[in-house]
Parts: sequence; structure tokens; C-alpha cells
Amino acid sequence: MKFGPLAVEDAKGAILAHSVRHAGGVFKKGTVLGEDQIARLRESGVETVIAARLEADDVHEDESAFRLARALAGEAVRVEPPFTGRSNLYAEAAGVLIVERDRIDRLNRIDPAVTVATLPAHAAVEAGRMIATVKIIPFSVDRGRLAMAEAAAGDAVRVARFRPLAVGMVATTLPGLKASVMDKTRRLLEQRLEPAGARLVREVRVAHDAGPVADALRRLKAEGCDILVVFGASATVDEGDVVPAGIVAAGGRVVHFGMPVDPGNLLVLGDVDGVPAIGAPGCARSPRENGFDWVLERLLAGLAVTADDITGLGVGGLLMEIVSRPQPREGGDASNEDEGSPRVAAIVLAAGQGRRMGGPNKLAATIDGRSLVRIAAEAAVASRADPVVVVTGHQPATVEASLAGLDVVLVHNPDFADGLSTSLRRGIAALPDDIDGVVVLLADMPGVDAAVVDRLIAAFDPAGGTLIVVPTHDGKRGNPVLWSRRLFADLAAVAGDTGGRHLVGQNADAVTEVEIGPAVALDVDTPEALAAAGGTPVG
Repeated sequence: MKFGPLAVEDAKGAILAHSVRHAGGVFKKGTVLGEDQIARLRESGVETVIAARLEADDVHEDESAFRLARALAGEAVRVEPPFTGRSNLYAEAAGVLIVERDRIDRLNRIDPAVTVATLPAHAAVEAGRMIATVKIIPFSVDRGRLAMAEAAAGDAVRVARFRPLAVGMVATTLPGLKASVMDKTRRLLEQRLEPAGARLVREVRVAHDAGPVADALRRLKAEGCDILVVFGASATVDEGDVVPAGIVAAGGRVVHFGMPVDPGNLLVLGDVDGVPAIGAPGCARSPRENGFDWVLERLLAGLAVTADDITGLGVGGLLMEIVSRPQPREGGDASNEDEGSPRVAAIVLAAGQGRRMGGPNKLAATIDGRSLVRIAAEAAVASRADPVVVVTGHQPATVEASLAGLDVVLVHNPDFADGLSTSLRRGIAALPDDIDGVVVLLADMPGVDAAVVDRLIAAFDPAGGTLIVVPTHDGKRGNPVLWSRRLFADLAAVAGDTGGRHLVGQNADAVTEVEIGPAVALDVDTPEALAAAGGTPVG
């Protein structure tokens, strides 16, 4: 191919390298110049164009792209007609994309003119999704180089079709594991199977012990299940733990325990007499993509999964850091999330000066003989939250006197004048290490009682991805708010006289709203509000 400037009168049959304006419009890049085009360019005063002229051994970009795309396309792949040197490949069916990387790499190194890009190998794709593209960069490819590229292609891009398999599920139980968590886990598995046309034929719930797990696996296999999935009530931490031991006791074997994919590290891959068995990691209780999805999708497409396959997932196995999945534990196995009964504490923020109220300390104002701060603390103490931390600041002796006899942890914030965030930071720092979440109460909201706090706790589902529980009144958000420990660091980083409202917006996918009523919207911060609530100011 010859490329460069050409006099217009010598450009017949050449291909425009750049768009050119003329009196009647624009000749676009790639236009083959004929007599009519040359005449219009002359009339417009155009004397020179940048163009390419193909030679005998050159194959036009469109033909080159189409030929190479067809050479790449394997099973269940459709090739679209070319345009501007590009030809796209699409999945003809839902399945798992198979890409032979060595072939693609070899092809891309034959000539800079030839490029092929694909989705990641083993990506789950739906019918009609674009999975690869061939782009010829110049206007042609040397015929010999194109032949080399076609030979290297060898059906390197194909789709392993999903199969409508029958899946059996074993779920183990422990005291404290809520039925709602187990129900949600089953629904999420059904949703994961749906794109493949597979179905969950039966769920069996058994005690968290290897024997019952083995019995359930044998029963489901006898019923014709093609894949077996086990959700343990507690995370698997060793190859001798309940789930892998149950697979072995069922007459099977453990193919591999653990995987270099995060989230998904604690996956167990087994086999029960030819039927794949997956011990699901705890993150599979969440809809977020994790290592469990990668293994399940391959099995649903009829692909064998070996120990080498799993250990080869490390590059690319660090999935995007998201707040709605458990972080690596520090200081031992303190969290209760895997057991399904997260431990929730409460923080009562009682350090403010209450300037809008006037008087010595608004939190000492009373309603029906109880101070505002005591009302808030008693609500927390009577709820399921434990422990209850009260953060003092302004006039701490007054606040502490109001709380006499209550089972609360008192924490003083000497920096209270710098804003609410400083009290929030002190309260979080005072929580035990094994706390999974905290309800943050404001001490000037007398309508909030123990029932409100308990409803927030009941909606807290960290294993299922609910990390923030927000009460509402007529659809408007209020207080108190329950926060997962996974957000403690973010809360502690808040500055000034603000709480975590912006964090709710940033983590919208982890938020659950609970309609409570007017109690969560009523705060007493003025004399008028106190009077409306039936209160009495400090004398």
C-alpha cells in the first residue's frame, strides 16, 4: 500500500485518509475517489489529498476484518458484516466465553495492522452480547500476513453454552442463624441460576454437622441433581471442617479448598461420584460478584473445573473493593456475621451544647419527669443493642447525673466543640472488637424507643449486603441510623459538625430503609419544640 499526499488529478481509485470538505458537503475518510469525487474537489479548489492506494498484494480493510473475524469465530459465535475496517463478533447463545489467549496474542503480534480484542476469558455472556472485535488499523493488510493471521486464529473465540441443569442446595443451620437469611440465600442462588436456564430443584436444611450434610448430598444426587451447592451456617476454615468433611462422608472428594479470588477465598470445590459439589463461601449470600459466581458459571456451561483452574484465578482475582462485603478480620475471628446473628451496639451522642434551646443544658430538660438524655439512653438499654455507649461533652457532670443507675459506658469527648463528628469518633473507638454494627442515637429525640432500635437491628443483614439501616417517616429519612462495622473507618474519618449522611448516599446499594413513623423525624432543639413535645426546660 502506498500512502501519502496525492495531486487530485492523480488520485482516481485512491482511498481518502482524512475527510475532505467540498462545495457540496464532505467526502468522508475511506471514500474511494472516482471521477465524480475528483471533479467536485477540483471545483472546490482542492488540489491535494492524503490518500492510500492499494497494490496487488493488499487486501482491503473490510475484507480483511471479515475474513479474520470468521476465522476466529467458533461455537455459538456470530460475525457481523464489516464497516470501516472493523468486524464484531457476538454470542449466539448465553454461556461462558472461551478465549484461547495464546492464539490471540500470537495473532496480535503478526502485523501492527491487525488487532483483535475480546472480553475476559470465562466471562458469562448473554445471547447477542458483543464478545470480540477485529480492527484493521490501516486501509489494507498484506495478503500473506492476513493468511498467517487466519491460520493463527483457529476458532480461538467461542461460547460454551449454558445448560438447563438441575441444582440441589444443602443449607446448614446453627442457633441464631435467621430463617430470613437462609431464605434470601436460596433466592439469590435461584437468581444466579436463572440466566443459565438452570433451576434449583430442592433445598435441604440440616444441622451444621458433617453427617447430616453427607446424607443430604447423597439424597440430592440420587434425585438426579447435576450440581450440588452447600451453604454452611459457619464459614469453612479448614479442609477438615464441616462442609468438606460432609462431601467426603458422602463418598466424594475435595478437589480444592480455597481460591485466590477476593471475595470468595473460602470456597470448597468437591466431587461426589462425578457430580460437582461447591461449598459456597459466605460472600455468596450477597448478590455481588465473587469467586463463587466464576466457578458456578463454568459448571453450568459444562466446563470442567480443576484445582489448577482455581489456582490460576489470582491475576484479576482481586475484585473491586466494595463496602458491602466483609473485610479481612483483624485480631482474630471476632465477627458474628457468618453465624447469622450480628452483634449490634448503640452509641448515644450527648455532647452537644444545644445553643438553639438556650439555658444551661438542653439534654437535662424533662418530659414526663425524665431528661431527654435519659429517655434516649433507656431506649438503647432496653433494646437488643449491647453495649450502650454514651458520649458526653458539654457539662458532662449534668449528663452523667441524668444517667445514674443505667447500664451504659460513659465516654467523654473533650473536643465536643469541634462538632458532632468528634463525638462519633470517640464512640466508635469505645466499641468492643466483636461488634458487627452500631445504632447511633441522638439524645434529643424522645420519640425513639427500644422498639424503634430493635426494628433497625432486625433489618440489619450484613451477610446479605444490608450494611446501613435508615428509618423513614412518609418516605423521608430520619434518625437513628444503624451502621455496619465495615463503615466504621469511614465514619471515624468524618469531620466537622456532620454525621454520616453523605456515606448513606455513597453506599446506596448497601442501604435498607425501614418505615417507622414520626418518631424518627422529631428532634427537640428549640424551646418551641420542647413545649410541643410536652417537655419542661431546665429551671
